[in-house]
Amino acid sequence: MSTSISQHFSPWSLLKFAFPSIIMMMFMSLYTIVDGIFISRFIGSNALSSLNIVYPVASVVIAIGTMLATGGNAVISRYLGEGKQQLAKECLSLFTLAGFLLSLLTSILAHLFPDFISRALGANDLLLADCRTYLTVLMTFAPACMLQTLFQSYLVTAGAPHLGLFLTMIAGVINAGMDYALIVYCNLGIAGAALATGLGQMVPALAGLVFFLNQKHTLHLTRFTMHTKELIQACYNGSSEMVNQLSNAVITFLFNIILMRLAGPNGVAAITILLYGQFLFNAFYLGFSIGISPIAGYQYGARNRKELKSIYRISFLFVSISSVIIAFAAVYLSTSIVTIFTDDPGTYALAVTGFGIFAYNFLFSGFNIASSGFFTALSNGKVSAIISFCRTLLFTVISLLVLPQFFGVNGAWLAIPVAEFVTLLLCIGMHRKYFYVEGKQNYFH
Repeated sequence: MSTSISQHFSPWSLLKFAFPSIIMMMFMSLYTIVDGIFISRFIGSNALSSLNIVYPVASVVIAIGTMLATGGNAVISRYLGEGKQQLAKECLSLFTLAGFLLSLLTSILAHLFPDFISRALGANDLLLADCRTYLTVLMTFAPACMLQTLFQSYLVTAGAPHLGLFLTMIAGVINAGMDYALIVYCNLGIAGAALATGLGQMVPALAGLVFFLNQKHTLHLTRFTMHTKELIQACYNGSSEMVNQLSNAVITFLFNIILMRLAGPNGVAAITILLYGQFLFNAFYLGFSIGISPIAGYQYGARNRKELKSIYRISFLFVSISSVIIAFAAVYLSTSIVTIFTDDPGTYALAVTGFGIFAYNFLFSGFNIASSGFFTALSNGKVSAIISFCRTLLFTVISLLVLPQFFGVNGAWLAIPVAEFVTLLLCIGMHRKYFYVEGKQNYFH
């Protein structure tokens, strides 16, 4: 297992190693997107708005899982690089159990207080019933969502990224098939969409559990004593990725409130479509970060500075070139992307205009996501958290509160691109300090 992440990586072999994680994350983002397409096409714009209103609750589960997955991976891969395999296995077991228990608690709370949560997130009388239904059904599968999020990262460190990819693809196919069966054929409405997502999540969750329970694998679940230091370190290291995911919930909430005021339900439906586009394109770079993270963490733990520097250069050259390609592809395809989701004239007009502006954020977001992920892999949770907090929350909230005051609805579409650009400037400063300026803080010296 450790051989696969300790080898020398050329540009091609590094991208090949990260590719399963990229596809895996994009398929995971498609879960919600596929739900959105079926809901919008076969149930209506109000149901699509209801999904977007309560989805921040699911984002909380994903945020916690991403924190324990990425932060935990940094701990696990570092111990593997140091030759401490038993400690790595115990940490894997601890992080998995902690995530499962937290997701179970979240599921219980969602079932106990569905109306209160829906109202607090902005549901009105018209949308409350759909919000309640989608929330309770989806959160029934919160533990499966958590385990899927954890295992998709841990399988990479365990040297089985292709298994993670296969499981996620199968889950995506099941999700899409069940969406059609439950929404169109069985006429279960928004409950069918939530049920389809949950059933899709069960596949990688259960299969991943079987994999890590098999003691023939070098990295597997085992009995453990409480490692409080490592758990705190994993949470600290992964806090930036958690902030990234958790901020999605806050930003979605703010977008819903502002767009409801500026453009009504059509505005909420339009921003839902734009955020789906962001989920998909940003998932590409989140997957890339997950793919290279155990490699960078291993070389950092093994103190192989030359190989670490090579990984850094290959990674950010790839990110810079692909960001330009993806951004202009998104702008060019904006009309086609919106057409997939809706034929409602009001929503369509808003979404097409918005996506043409919104898509320019992809010029900057890939570099920002990869930067945060790379610092996480180096166990520098502080810098990683600063980047993520500024990118996904601070700069975005400021832009979202200020720009619509001057530019109306177009100001809302501009908020994300402006926040990503300002974050890019912050990232450049961090790169200069930790990778280019000589001194103790430089990871290559």
